[in-house]
Amino acid sequence: MEVAILDSGYKSYEFEKDLFEKNGFSLKIYPTYQGEKAEKKKFAENADGILVRHTQIDEEFLAGLKNLKAVVRYGVGYDNVDVSMCTKFGIKVANVQGYANHSVSDHAMALMFSCTRAMWDIKLQLTQKFASPPVQDVFELHDKTLGIIGLGRIGSEFCKKASPLFKQVLAVDPYRPEAHFNQLSALKVSLPELLEYSDVISIHCNLTAETNRLLDFPAFSLMDKKPVIINTSRGEVIDEKALLDALKSEKIHSVGLDVYENEPTNSNQDELINHARTICTGHYAWYSDRAAIELQRRAALNLFNFLTGQPVEDCLNA
Repeated sequence: MEVAILDSGYKSYEFEKDLFEKNGFSLKIYPTYQGEKAEKKKFAENADGILVRHTQIDEEFLAGLKNLKAVVRYGVGYDNVDVSMCTKFGIKVANVQGYANHSVSDHAMALMFSCTRAMWDIKLQLTQKFASPPVQDVFELHDKTLGIIGLGRIGSEFCKKASPLFKQVLAVDPYRPEAHFNQLSALKVSLPELLEYSDVISIHCNLTAETNRLLDFPAFSLMDKKPVIINTSRGEVIDEKALLDALKSEKIHSVGLDVYENEPTNSNQDELINHARTICTGHYAWYSDRAAIELQRRAALNLFNFLTGQPVEDCLNA
C-alpha cells in the first residue's frame, strides 16, 4: 500500500517514515509545500492514503484515484477537504482535533493583551512617547465584557484562561448545550447581543458556509462598545473590507490577526495589515514545540489506523 504526503514543509518526517515504512507501506513525500493541484493528483495517483495540508481535496481531485481509501488533514480545520464528496467516493476523512488547544488559546491571549495594552508599534512608543501611553484608550479588563464566538475545544480553553480577567463572559455556539456554557461560567447569548455588549471579541469557530464572513458590514455596525477583535480561527470568518472600514471609522478599538482571507497575504491586504491599530502574525498560532510534534504524530496515526482497519477518533465521516 502507498501513502502520499502532499504540501510538505515540516522540518522532519521521521515519525511518518518510521510508522509507515516499518509496517510495509511505501511512503512518498511531495518535494514542496506549493505546487499545482493537478501535479499533486498525479503524484498521488496510486496512493491508498493521503496526508494533506492546504491542497483542495474535491471531486476534481478525487476522480480517478482508484486506490484512495483515506485522507487525513494535518490540522483542526478541514475546509479544503470536501468531506461529503469523499464520503460519496467511499473515502474516510479525519483531521487532528485538540492538539493545539493550548497553543492557539495562548496566542489569542497574547494578541488580546497586545491590543488592549496598545503594543502595536513599540519603536514609536520608545522613540516618541517614552513614559507616555501611545494612545489614550488603553483599558483594563477587570470591569469589561469578553465575547467568545465558538466554544469548541480551543474556544473553551481560551474561555478558561481569559474569563478570570473579565467581569463577564458572553458566548455564542449553536452546537453546544446550555450545560457547556454553565460549566465555563459563560452566558449564552445571540450573536447580535455578543457584538453589542462585548469589549473584546475572540473568534474560535470553524469555517463553514454558516460562518463565512460572519463579521461583515452589518455585524460591525452592531458593535457599540468599540471592541478589540481577535481572530485565530479562519481568515474568511471576517470580511476584511468591513474590518478595515471599522478600523478607519473607529468603530472598533483594534484588531489582532493570525489568519487572513488570502494566505499568504498579498498587496491588496497591505492597508489592513499596516493599519496603526492592527497586530498581525503569520498563521502560526497552532504552533508550539509540543503541539507541532503532536500534530504530525496523530495525523500519521489516524491515517495508519484507517488503512489498517482500526478505530479513528478524529474521523469526520464515520
